[in-house]
Amino acid sequence: MKKKLAIFVLSQFLLAGWADAQQAYFIDGYHGGIYGHYPVGQTAFIAQKLRQNPNWNINIEIEPESWEVVRQRDPEGYEAFKRLFKDQSVESGRIEYVNPTYAQSYFFGTSGESAIRQFEYGIRLIRKHFPEAVFTTYSAEEPCFTSCLPYILKSFGFSYASTKNPNTMWGGYVSAYGGELVNWVGPDGTRLTTVPRYACEDLQPGSCWQSISWFNTEDYIHKCLDAGIQHPVGMCIQDASWSHGWDKGPWLGQDTTGYYTPTAYKTWRNYIQDCSVGTTQDDWYFSQEDVLGGLMWGTQVMQRLAGEVRVAENAIVRAEKMAAYARLYKGMEWPTERIDEGWRTLLLSQHHDCWIVPYNQLQGKKTWAETVTDWTGVTIQNSRQIIDNALSLLKEKEGESTVYVYNTLATDRNELVAVEVPASWRNSDWVVLDKRGKKQPAQWLTEDGVSKLLFRAQVPSAGYASYAIRKAEDKQSGTLKAERQKDGTFRMESDLYTLVLNPSKGGVIESLKAKAVRGKEFVDNRNERGFNELRGYFIDEGGFLSSMDQPAEVSVLEQGPLFVKVAVKGKIGKYSFTQTIRLTQGEPRIDMSVKLDWIGSPRIGEPGIEFRADNPRKSFYDDRYKLLVYLPIQIANQQIYKDAPFDVCESRLENTFFNRWDSIKHNIILNWVDVASKDNSCGLSLFTDHTTSYAHGKDFPLALNVQYAGKGLWGRDYIIDRPTEISYALIPHAGTWEKSRIWTQSERRNEPLVATLDGDATLTSGSLFRIENNAYELVSMVYKGNDLYIRLFNAQSDASPKTITFQGQDVKASLVELDNRLVEDLTVTEKKGASSMRLSIPRYGIRTLKVSCKNI
Repeated sequence: MKKKLAIFVLSQFLLAGWADAQQAYFIDGYHGGIYGHYPVGQTAFIAQKLRQNPNWNINIEIEPESWEVVRQRDPEGYEAFKRLFKDQSVESGRIEYVNPTYAQSYFFGTSGESAIRQFEYGIRLIRKHFPEAVFTTYSAEEPCFTSCLPYILKSFGFSYASTKNPNTMWGGYVSAYGGELVNWVGPDGTRLTTVPRYACEDLQPGSCWQSISWFNTEDYIHKCLDAGIQHPVGMCIQDASWSHGWDKGPWLGQDTTGYYTPTAYKTWRNYIQDCSVGTTQDDWYFSQEDVLGGLMWGTQVMQRLAGEVRVAENAIVRAEKMAAYARLYKGMEWPTERIDEGWRTLLLSQHHDCWIVPYNQLQGKKTWAETVTDWTGVTIQNSRQIIDNALSLLKEKEGESTVYVYNTLATDRNELVAVEVPASWRNSDWVVLDKRGKKQPAQWLTEDGVSKLLFRAQVPSAGYASYAIRKAEDKQSGTLKAERQKDGTFRMESDLYTLVLNPSKGGVIESLKAKAVRGKEFVDNRNERGFNELRGYFIDEGGFLSSMDQPAEVSVLEQGPLFVKVAVKGKIGKYSFTQTIRLTQGEPRIDMSVKLDWIGSPRIGEPGIEFRADNPRKSFYDDRYKLLVYLPIQIANQQIYKDAPFDVCESRLENTFFNRWDSIKHNIILNWVDVASKDNSCGLSLFTDHTTSYAHGKDFPLALNVQYAGKGLWGRDYIIDRPTEISYALIPHAGTWEKSRIWTQSERRNEPLVATLDGDATLTSGSLFRIENNAYELVSMVYKGNDLYIRLFNAQSDASPKTITFQGQDVKASLVELDNRLVEDLTVTEKKGASSMRLSIPRYGIRTLKVSCKNI
């Protein structure tokens, strides 16, 4: 009797203890799709597990294209899942779609417009299969984050987000910050209620891919409770892949022991609304440097795919703008199918697996990297066809006596434009005349066997200008200087710059003086590194090799009244390289490139580190050992700024260097990085043609990653199998990056003027719309039905209202969200045949105008 009484008392004590135990929560679900991993029967399996486990709720990020495949090959599973999905209520809904993007992009390596289209196209396709889908919380199992997401998410109707990705952190993670909830503050000031990777959510010891929240251990939950987190939550969105051994239903207890009880499975929306504290006063001013990506920057495969994606991104938005002009002025039928297919393949090329496992085979066929080439090729081909069709429709007459030049940016431009002309014209000199009869010199350029004529064109915002093209009556004068000096150096000069190259030191730039910055010398000759020097650690050679160790040959490739281009040919060790430098009259950008011809596949990077999956130390992290092009700049107290999607980040880093997975720093250059003086007197911007990494530190000059070769993620050998070719550019400037409009300069580089030959036409120019002070960037311009949607971005600190003027009458305009919800109708004022409206956009803000314009 005493024994029974003791057992009863003990049981009541334990039950009371369990009843009083703090409730914990867990976010479970599935990640993947037909491109990444989604075996036949997966949908039926998920539906079965949901039926078997009535207290289990899931969060999914399945590639939207998967559902049509599932519908065809597993119709019963498809219908069973749809029935379970139909309830989207907060209280009883068991499935939440947390990442509806088209291809689960990392975001931090691609454009802001690409991020918007990932959601737009993804949501559209998901709702074809699940019309009742509600998108409340954004969450991802990979580090698919970037600083501008709060506005994008809210504008698509999201209410919440989470920056956790606890079980798939090979490619990176977000900084730890805060407690139960925070307000994620975007660069434009937008606030989004967010479950962060808690400040107490450490990285998992002995792992290179997890944080401690991946299966709600007792230690993790108690650590959260001790930190004041009243309703702790863990997370693991499982791979939807039996072939990878992820044949699980509810995650906890499958491959894990010692997880905390009681734990309840929740959808994110249910957890945040009904289980968490609900609101917070903790504003997290999120920096792009809180996005800690550790991809294989500098490898040839990454250079290639990132470059292909960049070209395709620029091509498709430019094609849309040209199609909009043709639709507006000539009634062109909107090329919906070509545009949609162009975006579809571009978005797929941004799939995170393309970027993190580029050598893996996709569906047992081509590798991800090879497929990116195919996908971006489709985008580029469709874009070219759209532009060709638009130009054909915009053509006034048959003939080749007039050049029409189109500007796809919302800023006035005065710069070089290239027009393709018959090869037979090469035998003559040519000039162009503007509408006032003023002659503009022209200069030949041959690229890939195509003859092009270059001249300076002045084209208004979002508009066009035409020029007459004539044979020159006499030889053109004013050739830019490029000549060898008596001391053996080589001097180049334009109206803006003087450059001096030293062939005896591998052709490095010994002097770069900017005439517009009071003749300032930008080369720091006190630094042991040369300006434009190539240097890296070659493991097989046992040390650092530098292009300065051997003399180079400098020769003139192009020289005329508009630009001069030289080639520097030298060697780094036994490997030949060619660098090119181009100065253009009146152009602040100095265009440069490098090509390296390899012998075999040398290993380049930090030596002596044996690859182990569980060892956080990796040779591919430390950029100081990679082959870099160095740019020691004579600026004291340097401050780094760098662009990100719809953002410019002021760096908080003392340096960019790290060599361990658990200490990743943000060292990513998307389009440009700017080295500025702390007193804002001057700076120098570096532009690149692909997303990669840069290096910089207090005692380490700015440098661009050119090559890494060796062991990478999962022990894969990242080899060199072809010449390395990249292009980059420099702009020395006075004042800040903002004052010098560096964002606009980058857009000019991404979207060159479009030119075509036309018949004998009256010379004219025109503009669809103008923005006061050229204040905003034209991100995109598309037709939806009969309405023109114009997306604008403000990269400047001036948020005061600006006037936008359309050339025409009967214009109606409204502001809409990214999901087309009306924000407000704008007041339009008509005067002298033009229609104007006022618009204020905060710094780093995005706004979408919906415009009806019948009489333009």
